[in-house]
Amino acid sequence: MAEGNGKNGNPVSTGTPAAPPNGGNGKTKLAALIEESKVVRAKAVEELKALKQPEKTDLYKSVLRVKHDETPRSRALGVLSNVFLHLHPAKINRDAVAYNYTWGMGGMTFYVYITLVFTGTLLMFYYHPSKVVAFRDILYLEHDVPFGKLLRNMHRWGAHLMVIMIELHMFRVYLTGSYKKPREFNWVVGVILLVLTLLLSFTGYLLPDDQLGFWAVTVGTNMARATPLLGHDGPFGAMFGMTPFNDVRFGLLGGSIVDSNALLRAYIWHCVAIPIIASAVQWWCTSGVSVKMAASPGLRR
Repeated sequence: MAEGNGKNGNPVSTGTPAAPPNGGNGKTKLAALIEESKVVRAKAVEELKALKQPEKTDLYKSVLRVKHDETPRSRALGVLSNVFLHLHPAKINRDAVAYNYTWGMGGMTFYVYITLVFTGTLLMFYYHPSKVVAFRDILYLEHDVPFGKLLRNMHRWGAHLMVIMIELHMFRVYLTGSYKKPREFNWVVGVILLVLTLLLSFTGYLLPDDQLGFWAVTVGTNMARATPLLGHDGPFGAMFGMTPFNDVRFGLLGGSIVDSNALLRAYIWHCVAIPIIASAVQWWCTSGVSVKMAASPGLRR
């Protein structure tokens, strides 16, 4: 409000701005409502996207700990960091996984291995690694346990089938030249897995504690006496102080004859040690070497 100065009557401003007209207040409120409506609409669009693509939500990402950004690098990291998805590279040539190229031997071998683990675990419920009751447990399993004979035969023939499939798999690798650069070490790993598979079959031979298993292990461990450096009958074994009581045969049997110690060691190697070693080698090969080889330039397909 203007005031006079007392002399000439000129108005003097007090510094207080005049109140805006009612039209200004209406425009301000309308702009605020428009901005709020835009925010609500944006949130609604985000919620709708979340319903259509739940894997993009923060809740889904926090549960699975996997980024799902729409970039090739993020998708590759999501595959490689996942326990199950990393078994194959994030990107691979379609012809490299065709059945007329791979024969499916690797996947079928893995399937048979899982079957052997399952049936072997069930067999452990009815078996004791003791010379007194081992063979008796086999008879009880075959004649008294429901489907026991089927269970044992599934495990036995599955073991034979796994050896055949591994050999066919390596034969296919040789025919297609998949062992060549840069996959030379993959071939070495395959040979190691083949040896571990044969050792699984060999140690499982003794577990029924019948005449077939007894003499098979006797012949096999007698052959181990001729191992170079490690067997007392082998080349250079005497130079390293090997005797019948400290060589590789003694270590395999836990003694100088096939008795209860040999049965217990065969059980531990067959059910615990070799499966863990084989699984670790296969896991490392699949998650590390194969993924790196698939990304290498000049890969033979």
